[in-house]
Amino acid sequence: MKLPRFIDKLPIPPVLKPVSSKGGVRYYEVTMSQFHQSLHSSMPDTKVWGYEGIYPGPVIEVSKGERIRVKWRNELPDKHFLPIDKTVHGSEGDTPEVRTVVHLHGGVTKADSDGYPDAWFTNGFQEVGPAFTQQVYAYDNPHEACTLWYHDHAIGITRLNIYAGLAGYYMIHDRNERSLNLPKERYDIPLMIQDRCFQQDGSLYYPSAPADPIDNPEHRNPSILSKFMGDTILVNGKVWPYLEVEPRKYRLRFINGSNARYYKLRLGTYEWMNQIATDAGLLNHPVPMQTIVLAPAERAEIIIDFSVYRNQKIVLYNDAKDNYHEFPDDPEINKKQTRYVMQFRVQSPLRGVDRSSIPNRLNHISFYKEEQSARDRLLALIVRDDRYGRKIRLLDNKLWKDPVSEKPALGDIEIWGLYNLTTGGHPIHIHLVKFQILDYQDFDVKHYEETKEVRLTGHRYPPPPNERGWKDVVNVYPGKYARVIAKFAPYSGRFVWHCHILEHEDYEMMRPFDVVEKSLFRKMLQLWKGNG
Repeated sequence: MKLPRFIDKLPIPPVLKPVSSKGGVRYYEVTMSQFHQSLHSSMPDTKVWGYEGIYPGPVIEVSKGERIRVKWRNELPDKHFLPIDKTVHGSEGDTPEVRTVVHLHGGVTKADSDGYPDAWFTNGFQEVGPAFTQQVYAYDNPHEACTLWYHDHAIGITRLNIYAGLAGYYMIHDRNERSLNLPKERYDIPLMIQDRCFQQDGSLYYPSAPADPIDNPEHRNPSILSKFMGDTILVNGKVWPYLEVEPRKYRLRFINGSNARYYKLRLGTYEWMNQIATDAGLLNHPVPMQTIVLAPAERAEIIIDFSVYRNQKIVLYNDAKDNYHEFPDDPEINKKQTRYVMQFRVQSPLRGVDRSSIPNRLNHISFYKEEQSARDRLLALIVRDDRYGRKIRLLDNKLWKDPVSEKPALGDIEIWGLYNLTTGGHPIHIHLVKFQILDYQDFDVKHYEETKEVRLTGHRYPPPPNERGWKDVVNVYPGKYARVIAKFAPYSGRFVWHCHILEHEDYEMMRPFDVVEKSLFRKMLQLWKGNG
């Protein structure tokens, strides 16, 4: 469906209000429901799912160390309006079609509040999955200031539930951030970028057949593709919107909430933007950027000074080249359409003097050292054929149901080396932890295929300046080896790591890992080593 661009105003999501507060703990209730919402003024209202009756969901805004509790209520229909693939693990047989569990992406939470994929529940909390399941989740927010987001994480249908609309914003503030005199309140704006396809009646389109049809009676209505990208870009649930801004500085919090699409954002004719934060917190210093790459689930906070564009209209473009090795192939879409994201109209009168600033120093990040690592892991990203002849992507050649193989000890620092043997990029997300990217390097894929040995080639190179901070997603491109370092704390229990291309995640590119309590002997040994 062809729709005119920049005729609808950008919606700004409201901040969610608590139901009650007791003993310093705020309590929220959030309902998931089905409704119709206008996503473009030239199109009929679209059936979507959302939190608290809006898509995307409202902003949950907290301070570092503030304890909140959220009761997630499922009031969705019993039948999904997008195609279910019963061949996918977690969706087989008589498993309920509509299942939900909420994950706070980037959250440091106990295992039973993390949104484990098997911990799903249905309407009214009547049925629960095979894992620990609860409705009220505890978020104690030990994080420094950052932009997180919450979204569905139900096993086997995450791609469908998020595509239907189950995603929202979560912002954390702290004392350091508040002292920096950054743009705030109406000048601090969350921007969730997603892509969708629409049918003529305004309904969401998600394909119900794979690119290569499979003649198998068990596979009547498949919806597992290698990835799915829409031909229309939405920001905050509105197709190609515009935002009226004053000629002053704005803080923009970008979230890539798409299933599979990478974005390479640029402003106008490559105007400069100052990136101040990445996934999990502020950078040490602002980084001037002309383009910013965002993989699915990545975030970037930037400051734009619109005072130099007074009375102008400036377009935010997506320059990701679909045939470039950095980005997944995307041959089936209208590339011209997806180059546009939104428009800024610098035509509003200035409300008083702009006293905000872009400080040279934003944060004081303590970087881990390689010698602190208790264990280095080597983990492959692979592709092989499934029993139907479809491509299946795996982490370390293991399925979701295989025994847990990664068991870091509570409080240990580990280095995870990820090497990509597939032909596409993979944004890898590790739950519980925030990490730092150590470096990247090429490796000889052909040599590995012949010998099963990883032979690194060329020189290791550090991440670019705008990735030298706290992250929870790392992009591992084809033929690349990426190392991240993380401290597995402060909670023990079972968590997951996965590719955040949702079609990959739903079809086995996800694995559990256990953070285990240290033995008394190991604790004493570490204390002895620490004392020299």
